[in-house]
Amino acid sequence: MSRGPGPVVLIEPYAHRGGGHHQRTLLALAETGESLVVAPAGLSTEAGALLRSGARIATGPDGAAARLLGAAARAAERVSAAGRRAFASRRWPRPVRRLPHQVTLVARCLTEASCLRTARRLAPQAQAVVVLSASEALHGAAAVLGGLPHLRFVHELVTSEDRPVRLLARLARWGERRVVVLCPTAAVRDQLTAAFLHLPGAVRAFAVDDGRLLTEAERDVARTAFAIPADATAVCLVGGWWPYKDIATLDAAFARLTAPLHVLVAGTPLDDTVLARWHRLPHVRLHTVPGPVADEVLRLVYGAADAALVTRKPGVGKESGLVMDTVRLGIPLIISEHDPELTGRLRAQPWVRSFPAGDAGALAEVLAKLSAETPAPPGPTAPTVLDLYPAAEQAAFLTDTYARLIQECR
Repeated sequence: MSRGPGPVVLIEPYAHRGGGHHQRTLLALAETGESLVVAPAGLSTEAGALLRSGARIATGPDGAAARLLGAAARAAERVSAAGRRAFASRRWPRPVRRLPHQVTLVARCLTEASCLRTARRLAPQAQAVVVLSASEALHGAAAVLGGLPHLRFVHELVTSEDRPVRLLARLARWGERRVVVLCPTAAVRDQLTAAFLHLPGAVRAFAVDDGRLLTEAERDVARTAFAIPADATAVCLVGGWWPYKDIATLDAAFARLTAPLHVLVAGTPLDDTVLARWHRLPHVRLHTVPGPVADEVLRLVYGAADAALVTRKPGVGKESGLVMDTVRLGIPLIISEHDPELTGRLRAQPWVRSFPAGDAGALAEVLAKLSAETPAPPGPTAPTVLDLYPAAEQAAFLTDTYARLIQECR
């Protein structure tokens, strides 16, 4: 992809639970051309790879305005943390219990504004400025305080704006013309549109395809590493056990197994009590890789599995990096039907087996059939099913969208 005279600025303001997914996308985008990465929370194992790609990295604010906004953000976060401790009891009215989370929205706005000020100082001729993980609120205020038009990926809406934050948002409403919000799924877009009627936005998957499919040699090495026989059946469960994941249905399904199944679990946080129970089940052969794992270890986990397991509670509509991983790596997928839009996309795909969300019996049946008939891996058309684009194509989309935004701001 050909770029103009300026770099693409990639802003990652926060430390992430889904750090591996975010860091891989960050690295893939940075490798497509000249880049500046602004990451005040620091970077994990990808920092060295980013430097080797030629990217510049800023892990602190640059300039007086950026430092002032960063200090204000840290102060607001301390106030929020103290408030969460003070108002944790349900004896407090709900509006009072929500106050600390409203302060968190302000803290995130100030953090993003500090990053934008840093980007404005270090890359004044930027060809695109993208906040890869933006807050779900105060979009215009971030642009006004940051002094820079930008694109912002909003992955999910967790906290809505209450009256004091809505007042701040109204004061900076004109700044919404200086942003384009990118929503990874239609469900998130619909939520955002309902909350911000006049905010420019588009649906665009966040994950990118790095073209690194697993090879048969890697699969053989992975099976050997986990001591899984070639004729055994194995599934992997990747990522931390967050509230939107349906571990209870997995728990019940594993208890119904009537044939041996190797289960590879990788991520953090995990529930040791549940893992201990699975370890005692007669037909589960459990392999655990706790804690954040490097990408090469993650490839081993996926490579050892016949299919990846993704279970969500009904109604979860955020983009799943794990679903994208199955296409990116070439692994069959077993998934709950928690998101009607995603279920519609995956229906009739030969590499997918689905079951009704929350139905442990149906999941147990899918797992039982896996040993008799392993689904074919995703084929070359699979990325288009999920709108998973190569990194260069994603970077081109971002720069083109930013160019249109700048034209509209003039």
